[in-house]
Amino acid sequence: MTAKQSSAGPAPTSAAGGDTASPAEAQDVILRVPNAEDGPALFDLIAACPPLDQNSRYCNLLQVSHFAETAVVAELDGEVVGSITGYLKPSDPETLFIWQVAVHEKARGRRLATRMMEAIVDREFCRDVRFMETTIEPENKASWRAFEKFAEARGAQSSQSLLFSRERHFAGTHNDEVLLRIGPFGRG
Repeated sequence: MTAKQSSAGPAPTSAAGGDTASPAEAQDVILRVPNAEDGPALFDLIAACPPLDQNSRYCNLLQVSHFAETAVVAELDGEVVGSITGYLKPSDPETLFIWQVAVHEKARGRRLATRMMEAIVDREFCRDVRFMETTIEPENKASWRAFEKFAEARGAQSSQSLLFSRERHFAGTHNDEVLLRIGPFGRG
C-alpha cells in the first residue's frame, strides 16, 4: 500500500537504483501492461523486495487484472524484475495513486522506477491524469529520489503531508506514511 523502496545493500530490495542507465541497459527491459498470469510473479517479486508490505496472492491478482491499466511490469530475460501497482482515485480521476513500487536488485541502474511511472501516465487510459500521489516512509530515501526524478522530468511541483500516523493509524506497528502529491503535469 505504499511506494516503499530501500537503498539497502546486496539483498534484493525495492531500490530504484541509479539513473545512470546506458541505452543498452535501458532497452533490455520490457515494460508492459500486466495480466492475471502475472499475479504469482508479482507476489514473488514483492517477497524478494523487503521492506515492501507483502499483499495476499489474491490482492496481487486483483492488482494485475482489475487495475492492469494503472500498473506495469518490467521483464528482463523473461523474468518479472519490476512492477508498479496503482489506481485512479475514485473521488479524483485526475489523480493516479501509486500503491507499490518494486524493483529487484538485478534490475537496478536502469532508471526503472521512473520509467515505469512514465509508462503508466503516458498510456491513453491515463490521458486525463494530471497528478500522482503515493505514500512514502520518511526515511525511505530511494523512493523519495525516484518520485522526485519523475516530478523533475515532468516539470511538476510536489507537496508533502502526513497521511497516516504511526501512532494514530497504525497503533505503533508501522512507520508514518507521508503523502507525496506531484502535479499538475502534462503527458510525456
